[in-house]
Amino acid sequence: MEQEIKRNLPRDVFLHLLAIVALYWSSISFTTLLWQFINYFFQDSLSPFYYESFAGYIRFAVSSLFIIFPVFIFTSWFLNKIYKKELEVRDSKIRKWLIYFTLFIASLVMIGDLITVVNYFLGGEIAIKFILKSLSVFLVAGVIFGYYLDDIRRQTPTPLAKYFAWASIILVVAIIIISFFIIGSPTTAKLMQTDQQRVNDLSNIQYQIVNYWQAKEKLPETLSDLTDVISGFTAPTDPETKINYEYMIIDADKLSFQLCATFSRESKSGQAESSYYYGNATSQVWNHGIGRICFDRTIDKDLYPVNDKKAEPSSIAK
Repeated sequence: MEQEIKRNLPRDVFLHLLAIVALYWSSISFTTLLWQFINYFFQDSLSPFYYESFAGYIRFAVSSLFIIFPVFIFTSWFLNKIYKKELEVRDSKIRKWLIYFTLFIASLVMIGDLITVVNYFLGGEIAIKFILKSLSVFLVAGVIFGYYLDDIRRQTPTPLAKYFAWASIILVVAIIIISFFIIGSPTTAKLMQTDQQRVNDLSNIQYQIVNYWQAKEKLPETLSDLTDVISGFTAPTDPETKINYEYMIIDADKLSFQLCATFSRESKSGQAESSYYYGNATSQVWNHGIGRICFDRTIDKDLYPVNDKKAEPSSIAK
């Protein structure tokens, strides 16, 4: 009776649950990073690359690995210490259930992965990106399956535990370092977000200028003319310096004007963080370099005609 109670201590239940959940979360985060690397290095026209979404996935996956993976390593290490002192803990029902459930999930993932690959192959739609993503899922699930299948068969902790731990640590550290090389440091991310806000502001101002022309048949003299107390619009300022954006009329008759802002980073056309840098298909018109950059715009009267005037009260039929 004492041994049976010992095998089901709340401590053991907590540690085994924590280790398995941390394993699942770490595996998903690791696979997410692999998928995003594949998206980054194998871009194609059929799957547009949206940098902000891509960077968001990487940041969350890296953040998860920073916290969850050390929890998994520490919990596993602590459990192995307990196993050496109390071998009966390895025979606890909760541990066996969780490990077999993990083997079950890993088996389903690998089987589903293989079925999907064969299905796409028969349909003639195999692409390098899909092959690599399927391979990454298969490898991650396969390593987990192989390790825990070996572990569950043994009466004592598997000798592979130490090698598995060190190999996992090296792989996770390597993939995190690669992530920083691709998306940059937190400082770089801050600069990118600031530049994105500048582009959003300029795009909004441009939209309001076009509306102003359609309503009043002329360009605004200054950005303050766009202020509308009813809609609540006020021309935004630079998010960092809080200085007004530059606006100049180039040719009032041709409806040509210029908008200028000072950017912190370069956006190069044709690269991963350029034509889809700001997460929308129209961002190409806002490609920019570093420093003060001006964008020339001309309103097409045919595309943006003046709004029709409302009928005069006298013309309304009585």
